[in-house]
Amino acid sequence: MKDLTLETLIAVFEEIFGRGLFWAMVGLAVIVTVAYLYVLVRDRAISWHKFLLAQISMPFGAVAAVWFVLFMTQSRLADIGGPIDLIVLLGVAVGGAVGAAILVYTVQSLTRQPSSSD
Repeated sequence: MKDLTLETLIAVFEEIFGRGLFWAMVGLAVIVTVAYLYVLVRDRAISWHKFLLAQISMPFGAVAAVWFVLFMTQSRLADIGGPIDLIVLLGVAVGGAVGAAILVYTVQSLTRQPSSSD
């Protein structure tokens, strides 16, 4: 693999997660992103109370993302072989943390009625 292209990355992710699960995750990510943008445009401001609660979910999202990737690749933390493995795992954790925060903030904003204190 001399060139790292988008097609190569998609093929690798389809191989790891399976075609159906991979595209379901992509679709879910698109839906959550569109809903988050909708909430930001609708509210015209960030609710710091909801943002704090979303930040509390970040460690759980990081752990869940790392666990999910380790489960899907049938790996263990003991299988980390070098710096690039650690960098990728940290990237997965950061992605899971940010994704969890966005998901929690969006769900809170869509399910709760806005109040004057938010």
